[in-house]
Amino acid sequence: MWSYFPSKEELFTAVIDTVTTSFRQQLSETLKANGDIEPALRNFCRQLLNKIASPDAIALNRLVVAEAGRFPEIGKIFYERAPRLTIALLADYLANAMGRGLLRPDNPTDAAYFLMHTSIARCQQQLLLGLVDAITPEQVEAEVERALALFMRAYAPEPVAAHTAHP
Repeated sequence: MWSYFPSKEELFTAVIDTVTTSFRQQLSETLKANGDIEPALRNFCRQLLNKIASPDAIALNRLVVAEAGRFPEIGKIFYERAPRLTIALLADYLANAMGRGLLRPDNPTDAAYFLMHTSIARCQQQLLLGLVDAITPEQVEAEVERALALFMRAYAPEPVAAHTAHP
């Protein structure tokens, strides 16, 4: 194995890439498949929360957090290969939507962070801390709807003022 991966970091990078590449492709297809922004974002958040709440993802997050203090490179590799790339994927989609007037113009990376973390934070924290063993489909839907409602309140385009003729 070490002939293929000369270091722990390279092995970890390969594992993270293997685990995340196909999922990110699914997320990309989800964003492309939906013409309307709200269904696209709803499906994106649903898939993301279901993935992040999976036992394997929770175990990986616990491992990374536990090891990052002693091996900061592990935390950096994980962030660069997983969350950062997913945020960039969503930010590109949001930038396009902002450019088309479907969302209020703003920093698309900030908007991506806002939506992603609003949709996953509550469930992920409860799972990471062992407060719950799993989340239900109803919890997923509730979190996704709450996050999307907050996001759309923050980033919905300004209503176009009706021009009325004054005599």
